[in-house]
Amino acid sequence: MERSLELANMTRVQEFILLGLSTRLGVMDALFAIFLTLYLLTLLENTLIVYLICSHSELHKPMYFFLGLWTGPCHVPFTACTIQLFLFISLIGTKCTLLASMAYDRYVAICRPLHYPLLMRPQVCLGLAMTSWLGGLLISLIKTTCIMSLSYCGPNVPNHFFCDVSPLLKLSCTHMALTELVDFIFAIIIFCGSLVVALASYMAIGRAVLRMPSAATHCKALTTCASHLVVMGIFYSVVLFMYSQPSCTESTDLNKVLSVIYTVVMPMCSPVIYCLRNKEVHTAIKKTLHPH
Repeated sequence: MERSLELANMTRVQEFILLGLSTRLGVMDALFAIFLTLYLLTLLENTLIVYLICSHSELHKPMYFFLGLWTGPCHVPFTACTIQLFLFISLIGTKCTLLASMAYDRYVAICRPLHYPLLMRPQVCLGLAMTSWLGGLLISLIKTTCIMSLSYCGPNVPNHFFCDVSPLLKLSCTHMALTELVDFIFAIIIFCGSLVVALASYMAIGRAVLRMPSAATHCKALTTCASHLVVMGIFYSVVLFMYSQPSCTESTDLNKVLSVIYTVVMPMCSPVIYCLRNKEVHTAIKKTLHPH
């Protein structure tokens, strides 16, 4: 009863103050310029890829279909933080499911090539994409509702540069066992579920590659999977390290640097790794620049 009266008398937090990556003015300006350049470059890369996929029929393949889907102290209003958290969780969840879908695509291409046109027909690709997006949005809606329905009475300064799950949970002044349980269950479903699918696909691919007769065939199969393996390995390594830490662990500068990898660096590098160095995409770019 006393705990309830105490919480009732507290003022609810109306905004959060994100510490960002640095509090030094010169460093803040430099980081702003760097991140703005990286985001604009990412936007340009993805716009180019979407345009090429839409305008060239030879790129109408499942791998390209899935790809086409895909600073200092800052005062952030409570509502804006809620929206940012919702978008972040939904996009991370969608990315995990799409990575698993792309691993399955590579499995079918290498292990069941004769059935590939049937198993990865456009209806299946659309179904996988819709499941990824709707699943990410639904899970994000539930998690965000649970997290933002907690009471935040102060302090209101998460040690991060965006509204993430763990820093916000640490600021709550109410009992959050149920919220942590919901967060843990959905993390298992999204992260571990998609990782198991991807690993199972690549284990089957590995067995199939070992049975192939020639070294040239081995090399071709591995080249087909290399780009996806690199992106998947970096992404899951960072995310699992970040979110497998105990809830009592304090946020560190290392956590913020690792967050930069999967929120800024990975989105910028993925189009280059997957597409812009691919021969089919090079051919499409040449046809676009020199139509005759």
